[in-house]
Amino acid sequence: MTGIVYWLDMAGVIVFALSGVILACRSRMDPFGMLVLAAVTGIGGGTLRDLVLGGRPVFWVSDPTYLWVILGTVGLSILGFHYIHRLSRVFLSVADAFGLALFTVIGTHEALLLEAPGVVAVLMGLLTGVAGGMVRDVLARRVPMVLRQEIYATASIAGGVTYVMLEALGSPVAMTIALALGVTLCLRLAAIYWRLTLPVFAWVVIPPSPGRGHPQGEPPDRPPPTARPKVRVRLIRPGQSKRKSRPRS
Repeated sequence: MTGIVYWLDMAGVIVFALSGVILACRSRMDPFGMLVLAAVTGIGGGTLRDLVLGGRPVFWVSDPTYLWVILGTVGLSILGFHYIHRLSRVFLSVADAFGLALFTVIGTHEALLLEAPGVVAVLMGLLTGVAGGMVRDVLARRVPMVLRQEIYATASIAGGVTYVMLEALGSPVAMTIALALGVTLCLRLAAIYWRLTLPVFAWVVIPPSPGRGHPQGEPPDRPPPTARPKVRVRLIRPGQSKRKSRPRS
């Protein structure tokens, strides 16, 4: 199973590096910018995971193959630049979803190998899955996916919890990896396809009620006072406007 985990980790690096290359192309970066975005996306999350867990060198320091894989991915992408440029915008989200699923499982697996508690293992899976993409989006001047309404971190947490629970129940490693991958990937792809989002708290503007007349004792020749809209903090569901209209009587 060590070989399977290693090749899954390598596949996650390739997929995430490719997503960094695609975003760099859309941001009109030069080849060095493409390399930087591919590198931080491919190995950024795992680097932070190893630094937090400690006890050993960072994985790409012990095995520089990861760096050569990123360099090869960027080189092939430059040669096939015209094909990458034609990819739809959905491809970036789908590639990011596969990388998220792979890195979530790898991060959780590595934390459990170091005998970390279950909750720590889930957080390490989340860190491995989302940290590289966050740095990539910040460098490209975009709001990171994990900070939007999209179901992104939630899918990673669900996959990590699935892995920890199956590991505690003594399930075979292959089944544990497959099910955790499937949970994370299905949740993320379903959110992309059906545009599923989480509700958010936001300031809601409530317009004043219409037809407000003069207060009692006020001369009728004066114009009625202008009512100010009220502002409240409400839970906004997906697709709901932040301006709430009053129901008609």
